[in-house]
Amino acid sequence: MFGHQGKILHVDIGKDKIWVEDIPEEWRKLYVGSRGINVKLLWDYCKDPDITWDDPRNILIYAPGALTGTTAPASGRTSVTTVGCTTGLYLKSNTGGHWGAELKFAGYDHIVVHGESSKPVYIHIEDDLVEIKDAKDLWGKDINETDRLLKEWHGEESRGLYIGPAGENLVRAASVHCSLYHAAGRGGAATVMGKKKLKAISVKGSKPVRVKDPKKFAEVAEEMRELLRADSGAQGLHEFGTAGSLAGVNELHAFPGRNWQTGYTENVFPITGQALNAGGYLKRRVACFGCTIGCHRYSAIDKGPNAGIASGGPEYETFGALGNGPGIIDTEGVILANEMCNRLGLDTISAGGVAQWAIESYERGVLTKEDTNDLNLDWGKLPELLEIIEAMAFRKGKLGDLLADGLKIAAEKVGKDSYKWAIINAKGLEQSNVETRSAKAYALAFAVNPRGNDHLMTETFAEFGASPEAIDVIGKITGDKKWASPHFTEFRAEIVRWHEDCYEITEALGFCVFTSTAAYGVNPDNMARLYAAATGIEMTEDELMLTGRRVCTLEKAFNVTRGATRAHDNLPWRLMNEGAASGPLKGATNS
Repeated sequence: MFGHQGKILHVDIGKDKIWVEDIPEEWRKLYVGSRGINVKLLWDYCKDPDITWDDPRNILIYAPGALTGTTAPASGRTSVTTVGCTTGLYLKSNTGGHWGAELKFAGYDHIVVHGESSKPVYIHIEDDLVEIKDAKDLWGKDINETDRLLKEWHGEESRGLYIGPAGENLVRAASVHCSLYHAAGRGGAATVMGKKKLKAISVKGSKPVRVKDPKKFAEVAEEMRELLRADSGAQGLHEFGTAGSLAGVNELHAFPGRNWQTGYTENVFPITGQALNAGGYLKRRVACFGCTIGCHRYSAIDKGPNAGIASGGPEYETFGALGNGPGIIDTEGVILANEMCNRLGLDTISAGGVAQWAIESYERGVLTKEDTNDLNLDWGKLPELLEIIEAMAFRKGKLGDLLADGLKIAAEKVGKDSYKWAIINAKGLEQSNVETRSAKAYALAFAVNPRGNDHLMTETFAEFGASPEAIDVIGKITGDKKWASPHFTEFRAEIVRWHEDCYEITEALGFCVFTSTAAYGVNPDNMARLYAAATGIEMTEDELMLTGRRVCTLEKAFNVTRGATRAHDNLPWRLMNEGAASGPLKGATNS
């Protein structure tokens, strides 16, 4: 077996049963790996529409990419797949770090967790040794403490994947963390872990991942590294992280504020990647396994009343969801809110989206002090934002219990037209911080996304034409570089379809999607050549892209079995009915 380890590890934590099966050879060409094979497994085990997210028959699948564990650049990604709790539909969430490579070194390409335990447990893997262990001393611990204990018990070289108190309390915005600050955040896979009482998976491995043609593999991998080193987008990601583009997006009047009521913020600098550098908060750049870019941040506060607070990030989305969205235009304020979410195991995008809805609902008189745990909610109030986050994670009081189930359920409970400012679509996921009213391909991509309206299934960043490489991509898709503008409606379907397919194969192989859909050193051509060198499975660029389309189709078909229709492919009411507040597309909607 080359590239892949060829093994699927099954663990039934309800029946205390463990078994291993071989990956069928034909799956390696039909679905490639990771996200692709994951959805095939989900289809096979959970096709019955009666299997809901909290049903013991629901499964959780964890899978590093087909090339994870090799020297392929930026190939340390892992996909987590299940029936999601936020939407009740297909869920794939993806994370970086080093856990996925360690699983490959232990000899497995996928872990499938079945059943539901009667008590808290964790899974420990050391090569061929697989154990279901008592997690009573981990349950209730936050992310940092869980990571510390797992390393204390199993060695510093072990890698952990875990949930925090939010997942244990079945908060639908809960995130799966690994390697401490890396998260599969969207959609609530951690909530499914909490329902199953699965606290963590600790892995340590010693088996190499072999490739079929080492010489050819090294040549193509080096070609990718050279292209990434030369890519203008990759350079910016290294220097300033994902938040390095935030000021530019703000100048386009496309940086959502105050729950999508504004698109431009004066003096936005304090919540940018540049501010982390200039203010001395950035302590180091962090790279996932095999990454040559290092876009992650590790930030800390050195002085003042918050001295000693440190955390991974903040990233672009966090500066939006916990900064600009609730009006916290303060570097330290966002670091504090981000650290709290990381420690408690909350997706910052959903947590911020829910908080903004609560603030606006209070402002409109739809929520009262009786509903808000006696908090006087308003924009720009950091202490109250931190109280909202904590209340949500622990389901504290009426406010915490209301917000913990996410915007879809909260808006239904509250009524009074509050759905109009709940930034979700019919599927129910809180939207990530892309102003789709001014980015037409993004708008379509968000609407048809099988897990809900966000960017982490189809990143159509190239439509902005922000770099020569992005313009070239749009030219290749449409036949003319002039379509590299987010304001056009022409060729948006073709742009979205290409990015859906490319995004899927990028994740199936384990690459970070920043390398193929935000920077462009990794592309379908060199991915096909590298996969062939790794596995001996020859595929053309078009054939590899076809596997992406096959997987995307299966994901959407899975949703159809659960009643999803075209009516679910929409965008939030506010974005469909209220025009953008300012900028070149002032007044534009997604209708």
